Amino acid sequence: MSEIKVDAHYDLIIIGGGSGNSIPGPEHDDMSIAIIEKSKFGGTCMNVGCIPTKMYVHAADTALATRQADRLGIDSQVNGVDWDSIVDRVFTNRIDLIAAGGEEYRRGPETPNITVYDQHASFVGPRTIRTGQGSQEKIISGDQVVIATGSRPFIPQMIINSGVTYHTNETIMRLAKQPKSLIIMGGGFIAMEFAHVFEGLGTEVTVVNRSHKLLRHLDPDLAGPFTEISAQRFNAHLGQTVVGASENENGITITLENGTKLTAEALLVATGRTPNGDQMALENAGVKMAGERIKIDEFGRTSAEGVWALGDVSSPYQLKHVANAETRAVRHNLANPDDLKPMPHELVPSAIFTNPQIATVGMTEEESREAGHDVTVKVQKYGDVAYGWAMEDQTGLVKLIADRASGKLLGAHYMGPQASTLIQQMITIMAFDLDVREVATKQYWIHPALPEVTENALLGLEF
Repeated sequence: MSEIKVDAHYDLIIIGGGSGNSIPGPEHDDMSIAIIEKSKFGGTCMNVGCIPTKMYVHAADTALATRQADRLGIDSQVNGVDWDSIVDRVFTNRIDLIAAGGEEYRRGPETPNITVYDQHASFVGPRTIRTGQGSQEKIISGDQVVIATGSRPFIPQMIINSGVTYHTNETIMRLAKQPKSLIIMGGGFIAMEFAHVFEGLGTEVTVVNRSHKLLRHLDPDLAGPFTEISAQRFNAHLGQTVVGASENENGITITLENGTKLTAEALLVATGRTPNGDQMALENAGVKMAGERIKIDEFGRTSAEGVWALGDVSSPYQLKHVANAETRAVRHNLANPDDLKPMPHELVPSAIFTNPQIATVGMTEEESREAGHDVTVKVQKYGDVAYGWAMEDQTGLVKLIADRASGKLLGAHYMGPQASTLIQQMITIMAFDLDVREVATKQYWIHPALPEVTENALLGLEF
């Protein structure tokens, strides 16, 4: 086998311009660094994930609140949605500018020690990568390599084989026009956020999910009510698998296993995501996989010396705040090989920006019991506190789970307005190992603000 000719060698190679782009800082000015990003800087979160989706969610929240304002004695309606204006507000005027600016910064004089490559990266040997710039192929090597290539939408083979036009989170927000009707395959957080976005903005939404519950990973006291609420908003076909798909001038038609045929103007496939490690010829670098993800140890090291991984390509969490925290850990570990920090995977919270909004941290009730805890549980309704009255809220709830002996909070689960904000207090309680019996009584809770729903939930725990 002929020796591989290397065009350039670097102190550090970073594959992926999302969270990985946050590794280089002023302390790395004396290092030669290569960043490989074949798409847009900013990664999934910036370009096709967390940030633009929440900008659409806010518009949908506003439209839905307007449509439902009659419960507050207000006669209001949504007269129209300017789809082009929304797309421009999100992408033309903000997201695309930030992504382009991030790439320009890395290519510009502000970071002269960094070289950007924009072709796909694949390993041809240990810490040796085939990539390129423009149309010119390059082989580069590095003393250290960080893989941060994220994940991609999973598309069922049946949909691929059918040849129908379909969209994913990567394309649905940039449609030329808002569809009048939309079929969504999936019942996870991506499916439910987009179901809310499009129904909120006036699209007729049909949800097809193979499970009988939506967001089935949640504690049943949230998943059950959320499924019931969603079935009132969307055309829900649950416990059904899609077995066929076709397309004609009327749109996309899918066939369910029970024979039902559903037709809509557009199809969104939101059936999960696949880590991108399988696209990089990792075997040539001695980097092992653990299932679909790159295998790493507690410090972010792969099976190959000098090669690290972080984010969706290796992490069990598909969450930007986790990828950011892993980036900080790997950045430290690269500079401090004798003082390694573990990947921060304790008490990871998450939020789903559908309607009602959902946020969770810690264990479900079932997980708490299986872990051997003698638990005390309280489910508190938003509608039982003063601000819940103000909102005329009928669906919001908080479920807290604590250890009866120690007063330790084991899990917190919110469904309702401001859930992603309200839960932050519970994250603090768990992170600092506070006794919930003291948290409930040794501080003021502003009356009649919405955090009183948390206060009442805490006071309702029996010890």
